[in-house]
Amino acid sequence: MTESSSVVFCIPMPPGLRKSGSPGVPLGIVAKVVDRNGNELPNLQQGEIWFRGPNLTIGYFDSPDQTCEAIDADGWMHSGDLEHRDDDEYFFITGRLKELIIKGGAENIAPREIDEALLRHPDVLEAAAVGIAHATFGQAILACVVLREHAKVTIEQLREFCRIELGDFKTPAQIRVLDQLPKGPSGKVQRLLLLD
Repeated sequence: MTESSSVVFCIPMPPGLRKSGSPGVPLGIVAKVVDRNGNELPNLQQGEIWFRGPNLTIGYFDSPDQTCEAIDADGWMHSGDLEHRDDDEYFFITGRLKELIIKGGAENIAPREIDEALLRHPDVLEAAAVGIAHATFGQAILACVVLREHAKVTIEQLREFCRIELGDFKTPAQIRVLDQLPKGPSGKVQRLLLLD
């Protein structure tokens, strides 16, 4: 993060472990995974990652409100990233707090979980899920996909694939095929632009 002025996680040098999908262990900072109330969670439970250390910014220029929202009185940076920590103290990013899909009023679904399931289908080149308004559940799941050239898969086949991979509750209510996903200058998918 820009707010950390440097790297905050690092994969240890050998003989340290390399774990696929993990940015590694904290480097020069203290990090924890917390619930909505700021209580530290045990290993393997998903929550927001908070970190603090000497490399953390003291605040946003001329923005005290934004600073107070991001950095609490004890110096913890509230990253907005959803993560979990394994038993070896490696962290794994699972999504963004602002992008969570809240279905049925209580069930939090990380869109990245839907993306990764769809990407396991051989005909899907890119995928991004987002929450859309739903009268009964509060939010439902919309998944947008870019198919590989010459793909023959149908929307219903993709939905069935999701049912097998994710179960009924996390299967997208809608799947839309796009020519491309909206991306920012860094090439990262701009998930919330899918709502447009």
